[in-house]
Amino acid sequence: MNDKLLRIGTTYIPVTNVEDSSEWYVNKLGAELSYKDNDKAILNFANQSIFLVKSKEDQSSNFYDIHGQKRFSITFEVDGLNSLEAIHKDFIDKQIKVGEIEDRGHTGKNFVFYDLDGNIFDVWSELSPKFKEKYLISQ
Repeated sequence: MNDKLLRIGTTYIPVTNVEDSSEWYVNKLGAELSYKDNDKAILNFANQSIFLVKSKEDQSSNFYDIHGQKRFSITFEVDGLNSLEAIHKDFIDKQIKVGEIEDRGHTGKNFVFYDLDGNIFDVWSELSPKFKEKYLISQ
């Protein structure tokens, strides 16, 4: 049998206010709103469906690693260092809370950013080879 998992189709992110959060994701990150009610919003961006789910205030998509460092659960990819630097500047201009661009000892560079509820996300300067191949993105 050649059946296998092909991609991650939906990511669920806890938020305290669906209205405010969906507006933030649309206005700050360029997400496309496809559905919204009192309990959830469905957004499309970064080739994925993102559900913002109304949650209690003490919820987040973050976790702590073995060393006690708060970590993110999602890394977004951009096409190269120039794109990473440009989006970092754009996020700062949009008053999104961001970390510094950093070298983590592997290919490319990264930075983190935070949504209204403190969910942490990562941005990496390297597109996966399969994504480049599928969408015909040249080097």
